[in-house]
Amino acid sequence: MYAVIVTGGKQYRVAEGDVVRVESLPVEEGGVVEIEKVLMVTNGDDVKVGAPYIDGGKVTATVAAHGRGDKIKIIKFRRRKHSRKQMGHRQNYTELKITGIAG
Repeated sequence: MYAVIVTGGKQYRVAEGDVVRVESLPVEEGGVVEIEKVLMVTNGDDVKVGAPYIDGGKVTATVAAHGRGDKIKIIKFRRRKHSRKQMGHRQNYTELKITGIAG
């Protein structure tokens, strides 16, 4: 059984027991998150597709950890112009452990 959910503007395919890194959520570690934006749920041959979301669909997860991703280097360089700009970015994330799928 798996589901397709939306959180942080991105879609994720999740199953029970999966650990997923999503955009940071304002929930303490060990807290429970209920995601109600469920696009699709499958259980073998039984497939439910929402329009856009499934009525009564819910995915529950516990917050495993918060963290920051790897550094991404951004370099803007103009040749022969004596111009160069270098920046870095680290995106925050929340790690969720999927505990239940209902739909």
